[in-house]
Amino acid sequence: MEEKKESKVEIIGVRFKKAGKVYYFDPKGESLGQDDAVIVETARGIELGAVAIGNRLVDEKDIIPPLKQIIRKATNNDREKEAANRAREADAVEICTERIAAHNLGMKLVDVEMTFDQSKIVFYFTADGRVDFRELVKDLTSALRMRIELRQIGVRDEAKALNSVGICGRTLCCATFLEDFQPVSIKMAKEQNLSLNPMKISGVCGRLMCCLKYEEETYEYLNKNLPNVGDNIRTPDGEGEVLSVGVLRQLVRAAVRKKQQDVPVIGTYHVDDVKVLKRKFSKSKSDGDSEDLKEILD
Repeated sequence: MEEKKESKVEIIGVRFKKAGKVYYFDPKGESLGQDDAVIVETARGIELGAVAIGNRLVDEKDIIPPLKQIIRKATNNDREKEAANRAREADAVEICTERIAAHNLGMKLVDVEMTFDQSKIVFYFTADGRVDFRELVKDLTSALRMRIELRQIGVRDEAKALNSVGICGRTLCCATFLEDFQPVSIKMAKEQNLSLNPMKISGVCGRLMCCLKYEEETYEYLNKNLPNVGDNIRTPDGEGEVLSVGVLRQLVRAAVRKKQQDVPVIGTYHVDDVKVLKRKFSKSKSDGDSEDLKEILD
């Protein structure tokens, strides 16, 4: 019986923000390359976006129907209108900031986005709890004469919008290339033998650094072969206790005795040359997170 071939659909991928998600659209017969500007219709309204993926055939199963067509390739007039919208956004920031202060609201304005057709403007803010901004919305509607939406975001989204610099000295990953935030845990820092000092493993957002996730799979694989600190092992020089391990080099440092009455000698061995006799802790047992660390967990 012949296998049914998966039908293909021609798409382009459009991004509306730097490091934002890529959304598929039907190119409507247009041949479009990376960074071409297009006008499309989204759930928020008519928007101008940049092509992140040029014309490409993908499996129909990878499409979330219905696949909307682009409206058109952006013209010079469209680009001028988009620039004018960015100027209006700057004015909207000043107006909203003044209104927030006037109503004495416990919220911090982070970003403002206006749709291309000027049908709606979205204000992104952070706050410690719920905020009653009904009067603020009335003021903004009266001042801006368009549909208003206020959306509360988290501290990670705030860092992404503000496009800051990390402790590595480079622009934040979330503002450069990360489309989505991946779950990050203290376990990842432990697997990589990193300091559990919150100041050293948290980003500018105050949460665990996203880069802890990058090498996690590699460290999980390498750690499976290594004994734990405190385990009793057998080495070519005798039995001993593990003092430390080198994950990347797969080395084990141990205090070893050839005979029980001997003074222990410190030696370093490759993991293939040692055998675990007795574990101090189970590999599946996880240490509890300290109180200082709990506040930086997602």
